[in-house]
Amino acid sequence: MCAAGVGFPSKVKSLKPGVPRLARRPKQRMAVLTTIGDPNEILGGAVSALYRAAYQHKFNLKRAGKPQFKVGPLTARWPDAHLVEKSEWTGVWGLPVPAGTRKLMAETSDHEIRLETWDYGPTVAEILHLGSYADEGPSIQKLHEFIDTSGYEIDGAHEEEYLTRPDAKVVKTIIRYPVRKRVRAG
Repeated sequence: MCAAGVGFPSKVKSLKPGVPRLARRPKQRMAVLTTIGDPNEILGGAVSALYRAAYQHKFNLKRAGKPQFKVGPLTARWPDAHLVEKSEWTGVWGLPVPAGTRKLMAETSDHEIRLETWDYGPTVAEILHLGSYADEGPSIQKLHEFIDTSGYEIDGAHEEEYLTRPDAKVVKTIIRYPVRKRVRAG
């Protein structure tokens, strides 16, 4: 890793709280659902349905004698959170599934769960935020400044990877943006 967090590590474990960095992130196959509204009001049922589908898929693969996978952390993309009131936010929630997954081996639910491949470009800028989601502002600002001073620009939606439950003693969230090198004018 280079000075000031500039480099391309790939492990979440090497991420230090409050220190932005550039990292490589491969494409990821995801089980996904979309919600509209304040996440504090609509989150429960949607996320439960997503986890239920991911775990059913995992156990059905196991019963079929197919390769296993670990259900990873919940991730959400917020494409319009900076543009609309919180009551109108679009949340795109995802859980990782194996790369070759073509169909979820899970029962359907009241929520439309689909498969997508999330492409990161492959470079991302990210920061580990410790604390309440409501207090993310300074971490997001620090990450935006880091992106700019590193010669990059944001090239995709605001993303959050939730490493702990919302009721954890210390809430841990990775805030991330796909980025690309800024093209110099002239």
